[in-house]
Amino acid sequence: MNMGFYSAATSAYYQQQRLNVVGNNSANINTVAYKAKNPTFSSLLYSSFNGVDGPLVRGSGSRMEKADTDFSKGAMQETMNPLDYALEGDGFFALRDMETGEVSYTRAGNFQMAQMQNGEYFVTDHSGRRYVLDQLGQPIVPERNESGVIDSNLKLPLGVFTFRQKNNMQHLGDNRFLPVEKNGQPIAAENVTVMQGYLEGSNTNITKEFTKVIEAQRAFSYALTMVRTSDEVETTINGLRG
Repeated sequence: MNMGFYSAATSAYYQQQRLNVVGNNSANINTVAYKAKNPTFSSLLYSSFNGVDGPLVRGSGSRMEKADTDFSKGAMQETMNPLDYALEGDGFFALRDMETGEVSYTRAGNFQMAQMQNGEYFVTDHSGRRYVLDQLGQPIVPERNESGVIDSNLKLPLGVFTFRQKNNMQHLGDNRFLPVEKNGQPIAAENVTVMQGYLEGSNTNITKEFTKVIEAQRAFSYALTMVRTSDEVETTINGLRG
């Protein structure tokens, strides 16, 4: 096998994967509390062989190993909506899926009131498909004032949780995260301020993303040039054999 062809093709494939990650980051620049991903690369297997001047090492390219989530805070945006919440500090809101019971975590605090079939009201996420949980892990029922009317201006008893290890949390749809075994159990977040009437913005840095696009496009172009050159060399060799 022509290792030059293989290495170049592998590089082109993973640069395309890198562009997909960067494109997704850029598309979510206005998504509430979106956390950008940073692709990281690692080398593939190397092999040793004897050259004219001694032992040489030949690599087989690189691959995108993973896309780590950047959990740094986004900019705070004041909305004046009493059902909007943002976290100043390290923590997540907890959500429970109404159908599956799955508990996931998010920084997006754009909540709403939803009326169930039994007429009772609960606080849900923006999609209305997941309960927002309190510190005891129970769905939040909004309080009513003395007249029995739900007052959305009252501050909600939101649960705020964190994990000792956040690496490799599974990134779900609707800007949610699902902990895996290495993340451990959720714990109560400390030194966190819950800000009512605010939303956290995306932490995507569009300047950095554009730089990554240029880098990936150039690497992709070089890899394709190498593929064409390797193919021409193989074609020439096969022609000589004939």
